[in-house]
Amino acid sequence: MSDRGLQLREKQKARYTYGVLERQFRKFFAEAERISGVTGENLLVLLERRLDNVVYRLGFASSRPQARQLVRHGHFLLNGRKTDIPSCLVKSGDAIAWRDRSTQSEYYKTLVQEIEDQTVPGWLTLDKQQLAGRVLALPTSDDIEVKFDEKAIVEYYSR
Repeated sequence: MSDRGLQLREKQKARYTYGVLERQFRKFFAEAERISGVTGENLLVLLERRLDNVVYRLGFASSRPQARQLVRHGHFLLNGRKTDIPSCLVKSGDAIAWRDRSTQSEYYKTLVQEIEDQTVPGWLTLDKQQLAGRVLALPTSDDIEVKFDEKAIVEYYSR
């Protein structure tokens, strides 16, 4: 496979992992280029900060597509306000909690029992009694378990 093909494969892996369309991914890449620092790491940090990804990382969903659907259906509060935009970027200090109406659902009741053995990344904290999370700090490249080569993605878009 050519270098270009390998770069494309890495970009597609990243897109499918986070459930982002090409146009959104290009916007994230443009934003990552604007921010000072290493573009590849900035891209991963921006993708990790998406609300649907944070919901997944907190253990409220078993997959990113499921987390996206839960956010889209309006089950979460971000800093006390109902938010149904999965691509919303969280900041340091933001609080993510379940809406009161959503706590009566069967899914929530089973989640309460399963959440006890859930571990969360170091940049997040989880209150297992209230089933609420908080963003302690922005994720760093060390906090992200990367399954793809961000340098290849930067090379793909630099062409």
